[in-house]
Amino acid sequence: MRLLGLHHITAIAGDGKRNVDFYTRVLGLRLVKKTVNFDDPGTYHLYYGNAAAAPGTLLTFFLWEGLPPGRSGAGLTTAVAYSVPADALEFWRARLQANGVAVTGPARRFGEQVLAFADPDGLPLELVAGPEPDPRTPAPHPEVPAARGIRGFHGVTLATAAAAASAAVLTEDMGHRLVAEDGPRSRYAVGKGGPGTYVDLLADPGLPRGRSGLGTVHHVAFRTPNDPSQEEARDALAAHGLGVSPVIDRSYFHSIYYREPGGILFEIATDGPGFAVDEPLDQLGRSLRLPPWYESRRAEIEAHLPPLE
Repeated sequence: MRLLGLHHITAIAGDGKRNVDFYTRVLGLRLVKKTVNFDDPGTYHLYYGNAAAAPGTLLTFFLWEGLPPGRSGAGLTTAVAYSVPADALEFWRARLQANGVAVTGPARRFGEQVLAFADPDGLPLELVAGPEPDPRTPAPHPEVPAARGIRGFHGVTLATAAAAASAAVLTEDMGHRLVAEDGPRSRYAVGKGGPGTYVDLLADPGLPRGRSGLGTVHHVAFRTPNDPSQEEARDALAAHGLGVSPVIDRSYFHSIYYREPGGILFEIATDGPGFAVDEPLDQLGRSLRLPPWYESRRAEIEAHLPPLE
């Protein structure tokens, strides 16, 4: 299976204005796509990423205002980690605290320094500074120097009551390899390794079952280069008894979905066509984009969606 690392991570948020303010103003990410949930077009789907809107940098949100908060636990992604330069953590500690964000750490993990905090809906986030180079270009921001900016994902932490079955899917079916262990935490990487390729399994038999809701991750998507490699992946997953969806057109990439044994929803997404398929790269995120099959309903959809500015 030809997987390259993480493609995007999709979480659940409530208030859209608050979400946009936190991720663009506080964290300095770029709003790269403003569209709707293709399966629920009465709600937004927002994408945040780096300057190039590159796979491996994209945190996305379904906005479901009024949904109750989720509960962390087994069967959920319990932390989304971003990569920052090795000397950037003090800048980020000060910036987050100045914006009223409670910060924990830095703590040491696998030779890296980790700063932990949460977004306004309670989604657990981390900034990871380590010795590995990360050449990805951050989004330009007037208050965040490029030398301190967020590069893209470092990895994710998946909570499980028993890690063996999840680890087997990662290593035997998805081409990952075990690269580090520390007590209940095991780290896996794929492809060339490095920031953007890490999946940590955090095993605790005493964990209660997590509950999806505001502040939780809906699914984790992995990168594959193109449609043929995705079809190969789908065939391999099906051959190993995992219930995998048909290929679904998400306009900016093509997707297949399945659940790993711990219950977390995985996706494999193609790198293309990319986010400039329906608007120029320098204008990403400025206007509401709809897939062709919803364009005839644009007036109805726009009238229902709340303003984000």
